[in-house]
Amino acid sequence: MPHVLAQAVEVLTTVLTVAGMGYFAAALLAAFVFLGRRRAAGTGFTPGVSILKSLKGMDPAMLDAFRSHCRQNYPGEYELLFGVSADDDPAAEAVRQLQKEFPGHAIRLIVCPQRLGTNGKVSTLAQLVPHARYQYLLINDSDITVSPRYLERVMKEFQPTGNRELGTEKQGTENPGIENLGTRPQKNQATNPRRPVGLVTALYRGRPHGSVASRFEALGIATDFQPSVLLARWIEGGLRYGLGSTLAVSREALAAIGGFETLADHLADDYELGARIYAAGYAVALSREVVETSVPDYQWSGFFDHQLRWYRTVRDARPGGYAGLVFTQGLAWAVLNVVASGLSPLSIWLLAMSFFLRMAMAMGVATNVLADHSVLPNLWLLPLRDLVAMGTWVAGFAGNTIVWRGERFVVSKGKLTRA
Repeated sequence: MPHVLAQAVEVLTTVLTVAGMGYFAAALLAAFVFLGRRRAAGTGFTPGVSILKSLKGMDPAMLDAFRSHCRQNYPGEYELLFGVSADDDPAAEAVRQLQKEFPGHAIRLIVCPQRLGTNGKVSTLAQLVPHARYQYLLINDSDITVSPRYLERVMKEFQPTGNRELGTEKQGTENPGIENLGTRPQKNQATNPRRPVGLVTALYRGRPHGSVASRFEALGIATDFQPSVLLARWIEGGLRYGLGSTLAVSREALAAIGGFETLADHLADDYELGARIYAAGYAVALSREVVETSVPDYQWSGFFDHQLRWYRTVRDARPGGYAGLVFTQGLAWAVLNVVASGLSPLSIWLLAMSFFLRMAMAMGVATNVLADHSVLPNLWLLPLRDLVAMGTWVAGFAGNTIVWRGERFVVSKGKLTRA
């Protein structure tokens, strides 16, 4: 019986190793498909934009991130609205400093005292919307740093013709802009390639700080999460969810889902916003722009809390997709296959091939797509990071309790309740 069990484990890990190799190759191919699309030219589209930021406390390099939003080479008009729950929040002083440095910019600090649900960020955003001047709203996290062409590249995806994300050359007369507010798409147009863009999101890279845990997380962003986004976009013919790094939305699309208030009890508000806008008949476009997030100088407890929160949120939102992550752990399965087979020549060959494809995918996405220069010096940590990630993925099945901003919650059907 033990011999039969050992053989079963060997066969299973062999199959999963091969599947993981296929995933690495497919994700690398999806990155090349995205790169080919990024070279396409497009006409300019520069409507007015209201940038909304929900703040709570100070994040690393937050003020520098704010400054990058004030240095835009954008022909259109834009404003920055910062929301805090109380005027004595430490982030409020950073906004006042920004106002002094950029007196010619439209920068407003707005106190948003209402608590509309468990998610304080969404509560603040809902209260900022009535103060926004423009038809397009752009939300991103407080630690997001952007290039001078950020707004130009993101807003170009809303242009009413030449929708490159969906591979069409014309969108007809459908325009999600203010001039056509009466024209709305029909719901559930899952196969309609002419649906107008309702939300634009963007890939991101992580800037690690000193600790190994911080470097683990930055590696995971560049070599695990972003490749999976690119592969999902390629397989599904476009994205069907949003990323918190950038959520640019038309007021029309936001109104179609009932506004931010409907997301006030959801943890994965970025995912849910994109999913609902897609279900309402709009497209979710992935911008050419890649932004940068500052990864905290985690200690291991903070790292595991954050990773477990992410895994359990994904499992709750997309249970089938979460189970499918078993095929993304190819390098870890290859290591286990070597152990299970007793160092057989086949297992060693599979480990070598898996290692090669894993590194090729990691560097292909990090270097060519994300321009992430922190990956190469930390690449030696990747095999260990993958083993840790596999353990965290397994732990994600063990419950639905998470830690967020120092508090414990239970996540179920996308919503949060205090534990």
